[in-house]
Amino acid sequence: QVLLVESGGGLVQAGGSLRLSCAASGRSISSYAMGWFRQAPGKEREFVAGSSRSGGRIENADSVKGRFTISRDNAKNTVYLQMNSLKAEDTAVYYCAAGRTVAAGMFVVYRQQYEYDYWGQGTQVTVSS
Repeated sequence: QVLLVESGGGLVQAGGSLRLSCAASGRSISSYAMGWFRQAPGKEREFVAGSSRSGGRIENADSVKGRFTISRDNAKNTVYLQMNSLKAEDTAVYYCAAGRTVAAGMFVVYRQQYEYDYWGQGTQVTVSS
C-alpha cells in the first residue's frame, strides 16, 4: 500500500509559478512509475506529466510542455511538479499517482489512469487571469 499526499497548491496570478509536492509513505516509490494528473471543473481527469522509476525518462502532456516539469527524489520518497508560466486554463485539482512496474519496466512512463494503482487526494491550483 502506498499513501500519497499532495501539497503546494494555491492561488496564483497568470504567469506565476507553483511547485507541487507529493509525499509517499508505506513503500518506496523507487519501484513505481509516478505521474501527475489534473481535473478541471466539468472536465475529465487528464494526464499532465509522468516519470519512470528512476526519473530517467519523463513525458508531458502537450498542453504543459515547456512550462511544467516533473521530478522525483526517491531518497525522500517525494515527487514534484514545477509549474511555470501558469495560465487560467491550468486551474484544476492536481493529483499524484503511483503505478507498479515490472523489473523490465525501468524506463516506462504511464499516461493512462488505469495504469496507476495509488492516488492522492488532490490539491487545488487556481490561476487568476
